[in-house]
Amino acid sequence: MHTKAGTYSGYIRPFSYVADIVILCLFGINFIIFPDYQIQLYLTLSFCWIVIALHLGFYEVYRYTKVISILNCSAKQFLLFGVACLALVYLFTETTSYMTVFCYMASVFFTVISLKLFIFYFLKEYRLLFGGNLRSVVLIGNAKKVAPLHSFFTENLEYGYKVCQSFSLEKNNDLQLQEALDYVSIHDTDEIYCAMCDLNETQMERLVNFANTHFKTLKFIPDESQILSGNFAFQYYGYLPILALRDIRLDEKNNQIAKRFFDIVFSLLVLVFILSWLTPLLALLIILESPGPVFYKHKRNGLGKHVFECYKFRSMQLVEQDAYNPVSKNDVRITKVGKFLRKTSLDELPQFYNVLRGDMSVVGPRPHMLLYTEQYALKVNNFMIRHFIKPGITGLAQTRGYRGAVEKDSDIINRYKYDIFYMENWSILLDIEIILTTIFNIIKGDDKAY
Repeated sequence: MHTKAGTYSGYIRPFSYVADIVILCLFGINFIIFPDYQIQLYLTLSFCWIVIALHLGFYEVYRYTKVISILNCSAKQFLLFGVACLALVYLFTETTSYMTVFCYMASVFFTVISLKLFIFYFLKEYRLLFGGNLRSVVLIGNAKKVAPLHSFFTENLEYGYKVCQSFSLEKNNDLQLQEALDYVSIHDTDEIYCAMCDLNETQMERLVNFANTHFKTLKFIPDESQILSGNFAFQYYGYLPILALRDIRLDEKNNQIAKRFFDIVFSLLVLVFILSWLTPLLALLIILESPGPVFYKHKRNGLGKHVFECYKFRSMQLVEQDAYNPVSKNDVRITKVGKFLRKTSLDELPQFYNVLRGDMSVVGPRPHMLLYTEQYALKVNNFMIRHFIKPGITGLAQTRGYRGAVEKDSDIINRYKYDIFYMENWSILLDIEIILTTIFNIIKGDDKAY
């Protein structure tokens, strides 16, 4: 549940609405000439903008909202608004060219986005430097369960969350829960975060009733032993609410088509402009140092756990390769050319052939060896969910420091969490961000690339 508690939300959004409408109209007067009913048509444009914004949640930006989500929503907003604008120009004016409309849309887009991001980052800096616009928080639950969130709030002050008190429910749950609720009432705390696994059904109902009665924001922290996919979705069968277990963006056909189109175009660009001349050069170097095939094929699990052969440039001595013996740092099996290929991730480039074949995507959860997939599934609950989409050449987890060998259980758990987040928050812009971050990390160098 979410209330309208906060010191700025009552002012920022109305200001944003008014500012954006003013921008639309001012640029419209300079670019678009409506010979008749000028005021009415600008009011129509403004109405279309607001309706689209309400439908997409264009102004639903919170302190925890990611910039990529803002940009993704903005792209949809301007795409739909552009259609409305073109329709009005086509119907009511003959003097305005479509190029002029494009210039108008570009001007509005950059101005509105610049203002939106300025407000977003200004508030972050205001919280960080001056300690203003804070949201007071109380944590309820086992110390181990709430510790990650407590650390996040204290290490990321720009989000503007101040942890006032933490209440453990390890001994007398009912008594400690009442102490927490009394504290929230006395100190007028804004938000309550509670570990779900530490509450029984009665306590959960009690906490929800308290939050509703006292107008507090209440949020729950899921346990790792529970389903990590917290992106539940309400669906209505008639008037009956049904809670869907997960909401995977790529289950939608339109999103599948968009991602596949992006994969094909991007892969063809890599194959034509990079691999067309790089493959013969690398093939020569690989064969000169170590006789054998240029490409190495290894079996991996893909969409729906389907087994496919994943391609790489061979980076190890042929006679020493072992399908179930992972590479370690300073592994003697790696050739000199192979060491360079692995350090720069060039050995992964042949996987763009896998993308064209439809076995993989440019971005997605990284595929594991068949044996390791089974092992990880025993260690991490619901691990196989990551096979609901195609594996990728690169992924969100890899750009966040979880690439290469799995050295401890936390590596695969955190990698899985990022995979689930990607599945439930996919967008073309997120794919582009991951690709750019991957390129930057390759140029910068990664200690785990060996």
